[in-house]
Amino acid sequence: MTHEPRQAGVTAHRRHKKVLALTKGHAGQRHRLFRRANESMLHALRYSYENRRDRKGDFRELWIVRINAAARLNGLTYSRFISGLKKAGVDLDRKMLADLAVTRPDAFARLADQARAALAS
Repeated sequence: MTHEPRQAGVTAHRRHKKVLALTKGHAGQRHRLFRRANESMLHALRYSYENRRDRKGDFRELWIVRINAAARLNGLTYSRFISGLKKAGVDLDRKMLADLAVTRPDAFARLADQARAALAS
């Protein structure tokens, strides 16, 4: 008994094309064969969903490292710097502070002076 290849309808063909397009950058069979590509796509979508939440923590971590480095250049630790800013009533988030630390060290130094003055009083 010979097997005829299954005829995929228009809908299935579109779905296969969509999956293969989504797995364009994947290696080997994972972007060539529909079954392997579908598995690969499902895993990739799952990872991207899970890691969207992780990314927020990763960025916060990066900002804190940058702020700490800049604060230490100005004679303060990260925790003392943040505490001083809170006491001084400076309401900048970590993203903005990290950006200042990298792009405008002079402005960051002024903030560090404000924090130091608030801690002293």
